[in-house]
Amino acid sequence: MASLSSFSQSKKLLLFLNISFLFLLTFHLITSTFLDQTIKPTTTQYSLVSEGIDGEGCTGLHDYTDYKSQCIYVKSHIGCQPKGYINYLQIFYCTCGKFPILGHAILLLWLVVLFYLMGNTAANYFCSSLESLSKILKLPPTIAGITLLSLGNGASDVFASIVSFTKSGDGDVGFNSILGGAFFVSSVVVGIISIVISPKQISVDKHSFIRDLLFFLFTLFSLLLIILIGQINFWGAISFASIYILYVSAVSASHFYHTNKERKMNQFAIPKNTFIVHSHEDDFGEMGIPLLGYVDDEKPILELKNSIEDHDQQSPRFFNLDSSFCDYFGKILNLLELPLYLPRRMTIPVVSEENWSKPYAVISVTLAPLLLATLCNTQREKHMGSSSSLVTYMVAALISIVLGNLAFVTTKKTGPPRRCLFPWLAGGFLMSVTWTYITAEELVSLLVSVGNILGISPSVLGLTVLAWGNSLGDLIANVAMAMNGGRDGAQIAISGCYAGPMFNTLVGLGMSLVLSSSSSSSSEYYVIPRDPFLYETIGFLMGGLLWSLVILPRKNMKLDRLLGSGLLAIYSCFLFLRLARELGFLKLH
Repeated sequence: MASLSSFSQSKKLLLFLNISFLFLLTFHLITSTFLDQTIKPTTTQYSLVSEGIDGEGCTGLHDYTDYKSQCIYVKSHIGCQPKGYINYLQIFYCTCGKFPILGHAILLLWLVVLFYLMGNTAANYFCSSLESLSKILKLPPTIAGITLLSLGNGASDVFASIVSFTKSGDGDVGFNSILGGAFFVSSVVVGIISIVISPKQISVDKHSFIRDLLFFLFTLFSLLLIILIGQINFWGAISFASIYILYVSAVSASHFYHTNKERKMNQFAIPKNTFIVHSHEDDFGEMGIPLLGYVDDEKPILELKNSIEDHDQQSPRFFNLDSSFCDYFGKILNLLELPLYLPRRMTIPVVSEENWSKPYAVISVTLAPLLLATLCNTQREKHMGSSSSLVTYMVAALISIVLGNLAFVTTKKTGPPRRCLFPWLAGGFLMSVTWTYITAEELVSLLVSVGNILGISPSVLGLTVLAWGNSLGDLIANVAMAMNGGRDGAQIAISGCYAGPMFNTLVGLGMSLVLSSSSSSSSEYYVIPRDPFLYETIGFLMGGLLWSLVILPRKNMKLDRLLGSGLLAIYSCFLFLRLARELGFLKLH
């Protein structure tokens, strides 16, 4: 019954997502081939729609009431063309024109699948590569936590921001998704943590807390100046992104200062004739265990793998029943799990002990260059000819053959390679980034299309749907760590609630501004989107940080209900004002 219970919880959701993906893929292929050809414009409809072909955006979509005219408008208007790979407006108005409820259901289901792909890729592939890289680089957990761990947790936010600036050209979505996620994590997540662990009377480190909040406030103040000026050049964007390097330097200096201070105190406390036995755990800093969970000894990993294999042999994967029917049904379920798993597994190199497979390793390094070539060609399809695309594919195929043969010769079936791990990890990191970018690109495109369908600004969707979806993992992980990890767990959770959003703001928005300013052809400056609500978002966000900065020291750094209730009230007030204004219930100037 235990295996059945496990299946009903985790496997059921995974199967639902995979079956949904198969359904959506089949639906898209059939409708794009047959059904959308049934709507053809009449003379009147064509004349009406052709008036707005050269306009900007897709603002005239709701000027037409019947779905046929809207379908023709979507097909003919340049501003309604998809920002990603799928034309969601055409699917909604042309394919599902008679059944808008079906269109809403399909888009919502695809939104869930995209969020799962982004989160699962970051958790199972991206973070795995970062963990191994932190082991090879021998980073202390404090430094790894604010660099590699923040990059792993914020990969989806960073790439969604970069895509919104560079690909879709809608910087409002990037600004609002980053700031909305930062506001959600620093207010809602910190507020919930403070309320749930209030009875335990746990306090956090005052020095680290004040340092993080002051850096975060300085970051927001710098961003506010950029928005007030209204434009930024390449070196200004570089300077803004470099604030995170300053933050990492300050955290590193503080960490090494306290480490050396404790080491000197321990030397004075130990008698001269006493032998000192050095332990590897001393290198892990104040927590005693690495944040990214790596180990220096292979024995625990092998024991864990053996215990998992023994458990799998004792308990069937899906049902604990001795029946050929159940075995056959289990194989079918295994096949249904492949649609979302197989494309990433066959293009992302994985060299972890527990997930090693030589066939997958050879296939992944062979297909990875081809996927990169396809992505490059699609990104510059509007500017390059077919000959350049053919050259790209030929070079990628040559690299694929070389890498595939090297992987086949140098690897073993029994386990991952022990030497020259850095190229493998770098490849896994690069391909994880590629998949995250592809998913983020499609997610932003979907949100822009949903905004056009509902008549809601895409920036509001970025502030709510995109920010909440990307921050859901932070909410679950940080709350669980604070509740079950004691004082150390609460310290890590609270630090992550500020270091993570700061990373997303400085690196996500910083890199977006760097790329946008460097690729700006009209002038040397990138013009910041004119969104007056950005001032409101930054103001409320800074208000929440100041509330924490004032209340927590007065409570002797103990997380309590007053801190949490205040943060939740600030976020609720902001969200109510923004949504009420967007929906027309409240009009403020």
